Amino acid sequence: MLPIELKLLLLILIANGIPVIATAICGQRGARTLDGGRRLDDGQRLWGDSKTWRGLLLALSVTSLAASALGLPAQIGIIIGAAAMAGDLLSSFIKRRLGMASSSMALGLDQIPESLLPLLAVAGEFGLTWTTIILITLGFVVAELALSQVLFRLGVRNRPY
Repeated sequence: MLPIELKLLLLILIANGIPVIATAICGQRGARTLDGGRRLDDGQRLWGDSKTWRGLLLALSVTSLAASALGLPAQIGIIIGAAAMAGDLLSSFIKRRLGMASSSMALGLDQIPESLLPLLAVAGEFGLTWTTIILITLGFVVAELALSQVLFRLGVRNRPY
């Protein structure tokens, strides 16, 4: 049986990876953008083309199923999926304000909110300490960067990060 820290890391990886895999499999089919193409006063999109309803719904549902498979309540998967997607949207929002292109790399900004927010959301449920939260977040950063290279080589990602 996996320790809770590895289960949480795995769920965060799943929540963040499922939208990428869905895009590789489905392309633009069913990929309605969350922001509907809206631009803010700065002329930049709210989030960009890569943030879709399909990715959000798949992240929530697959992470919920994965939580159940790991022996955790499905609700934990939904919470982690929702918080990971909120972190991803926050990152995208900041990147658009900085004038960065959609799907461009911003080391730390692309990984920390997506892993930190889910951990904070379930910290009370699992009695996570700040040390544990920081270590899992660092584990996510390392795993995400490594997996990104693998997914690029397999043709799943358009860019290696």
